[in-house]
Amino acid sequence: AQNVTVDEIMTAYKQACQKLNCKQIPKLLKQIQEFKDLAPRIDCLDLKGEKLDYKACEALEEIFKRVQFKIVDLEQTSLDEDGASALFDMIEYYESATHLNISFNKHIGTRGWQAAAHMMRKTNCLQYLDARNTPLLDHSAPFVARALRISSSLVVLHLENASLSGRPLMLLATALKMNMNLRELYLADNKLNGLQDSAQLGNLLKFNCYIQILDLRNNHILDSGLAYVCEGLKEQRKGLVTLVLWNNQLTHTGMAYLGMTLSLETLNLGHNPIGNEGVRNLKNGLIGNRSVLRLGLASTKLTCEGAVAVAEFIAESPRLLRLDLRENEIKTGGLMALSLALKVNHSLLRLDLDREPKKESVKSFIETQKALLAEIQNGCKRNFILAKEKEEKEQKLQQSASMPEITVTEPLEEGPAEDGRDGSAASTPEEGEEAGETPTASENGDTEPAEDDSDSDTDEEADTGPAASPASAPSQGNERRISVSSPGRGHKIFVVTRVESLPERAASAARPWEDADAAAKPAEPQSPAPATKPELPAPAAPAVPSAGSDPERGDPAACESAAHDTPLPNGLKTDFARALPEASSDGDGKMGSCAAEHELSCSKNEQELEELLLEASQDAGQELL
Repeated sequence: AQNVTVDEIMTAYKQACQKLNCKQIPKLLKQIQEFKDLAPRIDCLDLKGEKLDYKACEALEEIFKRVQFKIVDLEQTSLDEDGASALFDMIEYYESATHLNISFNKHIGTRGWQAAAHMMRKTNCLQYLDARNTPLLDHSAPFVARALRISSSLVVLHLENASLSGRPLMLLATALKMNMNLRELYLADNKLNGLQDSAQLGNLLKFNCYIQILDLRNNHILDSGLAYVCEGLKEQRKGLVTLVLWNNQLTHTGMAYLGMTLSLETLNLGHNPIGNEGVRNLKNGLIGNRSVLRLGLASTKLTCEGAVAVAEFIAESPRLLRLDLRENEIKTGGLMALSLALKVNHSLLRLDLDREPKKESVKSFIETQKALLAEIQNGCKRNFILAKEKEEKEQKLQQSASMPEITVTEPLEEGPAEDGRDGSAASTPEEGEEAGETPTASENGDTEPAEDDSDSDTDEEADTGPAASPASAPSQGNERRISVSSPGRGHKIFVVTRVESLPERAASAARPWEDADAAAKPAEPQSPAPATKPELPAPAAPAVPSAGSDPERGDPAACESAAHDTPLPNGLKTDFARALPEASSDGDGKMGSCAAEHELSCSKNEQELEELLLEASQDAGQELL
């Protein structure tokens, strides 16, 4: 309806109640009076706990006809089949809600679920359905399954304690294999077993990579069921982010499967008797994949020995944010290990432990426990402050490196020197560049083995010493810096520096990449090659083959010269760098290229050079296109 007023809604509702001979709902009248802006969706229509028979439901149509809501709360409204099916039909027809709560309605029956399924299938606006404690039995499940298969708009589905074990779960899991919209599925308290039910869940995870949260707390998954679930997890490349297995009678046996298949960010194993051995089984997987950010181990029968294994994981984990170890028998030894781990960990923001110290045979240890608990909390606080500072720094960076805006310090001749690592590492050097830090080699290339044919920056690291870190090499006062973000390859930083090069060599720029090696040889005697770099690889690749193409990953020269040597004008070959004297590193880790510029500028008349360079770079540009 258009342009309705609060009074109109009140009158229409009261008249409907009279006509149907049913009581008006005071709670509802009060809410209608408080409605402010009727044009967009109103926040909430709250009928929780009101008894809604068929007539009361019919009267509600006068409201749904006139206004729409974000949340319609029908929790515990004693709906019967008639009332439920009438209400769901209205909600579908008027698109009344984006969030619908029908929990604790035990008697909506098959017809109620049929209307609910029809509503799920037909409305494009319903994103959240909460049907906790509303049984979905064998004869109703097929309707809901069909609605979920035809990819409804639902993003969140709560079916806790809905008697799903057996056929209903099989139908739902089979249907959800095809669903691409659902992101959160809550199946707690359904007595799901470690055999068929878990096999269905494992199967679902194999085929659906859109569900991000799966909550299975308080079921009977057991180690046997966890094996099925892990089979499914193996197939997940991106999908599942959060898995809750709280209270499923899991032991150390199940942890061995889980350790091998971890690709989650949040894993809650609380209230399972996994014990010290279980944590040991899990530890290697946790350290190996580095994906877990939040880990719940409350009440898992851990003692100091288990805490030591957890501490090893904390010390090795650069990403862990939160860890819950409450309700375990962790005493002085375990707390000591955790405290030491926090000294080297800079990511953990919250570590939950029991507040009260545990009983010890040695009295003085109780004071020690208190001191260690305080130390651990201080470690988390320190990390929290660090994280906040880092976040602020990154926000500034994002503003300065947004795609359309290219920041230029001082206009000079073009000569982009690219940070040749792509993908994930590409953003690290950018951070360092902008903030004036120097990322260490490990961030940039040390993570890969330094073999001759790998493209890690370490081959040269030995020669130049750690002070000259790859990312900050081409940084001079007289330069312009261009930050460009390319969709496929992460961020690149181009630093353009004035470089005057030897004219004889400029000619070689016109040749395609393959000839670069040959081109380098006759020109070699022109000026002595840097003495400290005897083992520079011979085959050369261009420092930056125009923004469109990237240096081949297999070619170490591409990365090294791009990172270390003074940047060259557009399209010129990397070999030019050989003719430059070795750049000495300044105190702040930036390479000085003044000497190089001086020596080169003496060689020829400047104007002649510029013309040559211009010509060469145009030729090279055409070749590359």
